[in-house]
Amino acid sequence: MCPNAFAFAAVAVAALWVPGSVQAGPLPDEGTVDYQLGGGYPPPPGVTIIVRDSTDKPEPGLFNICYVNGFQTQPGEVWPKALLVPGPDGQPLVDPGWPDEFLLDVSTERSRELNLTRIEPSIQVCARKGFDAVEFDNLDSYTRSRGHLNRTDALVFAKLLVATARKYGLTAGQKNASELGTEGRDEAGFSFAIVEECDRWRECDAYTSVYGATQVIYIEYADDLRIDFATACAQPQRPRKMIIRDRMLLPAGSADQDFRTCD
Repeated sequence: MCPNAFAFAAVAVAALWVPGSVQAGPLPDEGTVDYQLGGGYPPPPGVTIIVRDSTDKPEPGLFNICYVNGFQTQPGEVWPKALLVPGPDGQPLVDPGWPDEFLLDVSTERSRELNLTRIEPSIQVCARKGFDAVEFDNLDSYTRSRGHLNRTDALVFAKLLVATARKYGLTAGQKNASELGTEGRDEAGFSFAIVEECDRWRECDAYTSVYGATQVIYIEYADDLRIDFATACAQPQRPRKMIIRDRMLLPAGSADQDFRTCD
């Protein structure tokens, strides 16, 4: 994509976001989604939205969302120690659920600037490959930072990430963090949401009330359902784009792959 195309697309993306109320979002109203972070494969029938890693490629003809770990390191990624949240022992603090990911320190203007510089190339890659949007994962890392980070730190850095995505013509989605309410939309500038296990934690309304039922991508995991999937699908307040996946998000053909939709 040429620089002028980036600029034109950025203006178009910015026009999608108006703070203060639920807006018409970028996600297609029709069809469902597949969350393919474990590796891309031909989308099942009815899928109109694909989420894939930034190292993967988009699916022609669909709305493609590019995964970028915006608040933690990717497994195996080398990152300056000074830009990571320190733990009690002085060593970088890991995410207890993903012990090969370290939390980015976004507590100061300088650390945010330097971390953004390291993340921006991935955002640019998403745009060059032809993705339509970005999912910035681990927005809620501040809740695992042992008090080093707070909600404001996360929102300020999220705003920088969203602005950078727009610069390259990409819209951006909020990942989890229901406690932010409207702040993710109105302060950071997110245009839609990608949420995991919102039925499991009884918080789906926290997202649909902000973004609307068609602008929330909703993934439940087969290994930890609160109620059976059919019952969850029957709930009138659920996000429209609801799927069930295996925890490891395995590609089609894998023995333990699980992909089901409500439709």
